[in-house]
Amino acid sequence: MDKKTLRKQICEQKRAMTPEEIETASAKLGEKFLSSELYCQARTVYGYLPYNQEVRTVPMLEQALADGKRVAVPKIYGDEMKFIYLTDLTQVEKGYSGIPEPIADGPEGDDPEALVLMPGLAFDREGHRIGYGGGFYDKFLAAEPNHPTLALCYEFQIVSQLPVEEFDIPVDVVLWA
Repeated sequence: MDKKTLRKQICEQKRAMTPEEIETASAKLGEKFLSSELYCQARTVYGYLPYNQEVRTVPMLEQALADGKRVAVPKIYGDEMKFIYLTDLTQVEKGYSGIPEPIADGPEGDDPEALVLMPGLAFDREGHRIGYGGGFYDKFLAAEPNHPTLALCYEFQIVSQLPVEEFDIPVDVVLWA
């Protein structure tokens, strides 16, 4: 199946989810994430704020702040993505494509080994992913390759095999519920 068809199929499945299904799966994923080895070892989490039916990451990022970790979320500048540190996850506004982004332009994330939470539409068990098509995470990780990466997704987002291109960077760990 090509990327365009797969994106459409997964988007339709996500749109069909009820708020209760999203919250239940997100809570299960939060437990898995917070007990994961990558989270426990991380000093910093480069997370993302959920958009539409994405996994609800805010409780996880709030817990990371409560655990004394630094938290940064992405902000798009043209074709570049930078992570901006937040101590208050409500200091955001709609940004690129309506996705929540920090209001401030700094301070910029500066931990070359921060755990990066990877959004995406589809994943396979080897960590390959299909994102939303902007290539922001692949570009970021190509420039900063030392980050451990972890993806959170719903069970239907796990597929047996994905079309992979040379610039695609796989995720270290994929958790699903």
